Amino acid sequence: MSDWQTQPTVLTKRTTAKDRRSTSAVNQASRSGNVDVDKKYGAGGNQQRTGQKNTANLDRETEELKHEAVSKDFSKHLREARAAKGWTQKEMAQKINEKPQVIQEYEQGKALPNNQIQSKMERVLGFHLRGKDAGKPLQPRGKKNKT
Repeated sequence: MSDWQTQPTVLTKRTTAKDRRSTSAVNQASRSGNVDVDKKYGAGGNQQRTGQKNTANLDRETEELKHEAVSKDFSKHLREARAAKGWTQKEMAQKINEKPQVIQEYEQGKALPNNQIQSKMERVLGFHLRGKDAGKPLQPRGKKNKT
């Protein structure tokens, strides 16, 4: 029996990182004096501590930020071209696949400029509504004046 192991083997549960971070493990380690634990207040929060600088910048800020609406000339040319065709706002909206409110905003000058909608309006009406040729009829496709 010389092959037999005479010393007893002790099996213990392996501690994981999660077990070592548990509150009971941290409390036990701090009681034994092996670990120094400091409580961090506000840790992990996404807070910037630059309140005074930002408020000073905001106080000095006087610029008025506004989105640019369509021009009065565009609105005038749109109303005139639509009236020349004899269409209502609703009829024109159906022809360009937009809501009647969109046409109303453009005619009142309250809409934000959208090149895609403006070019649809120009094509359907057959008039230039913006640029240096505003108010003039569109040239048929493929035919340009060589003057």
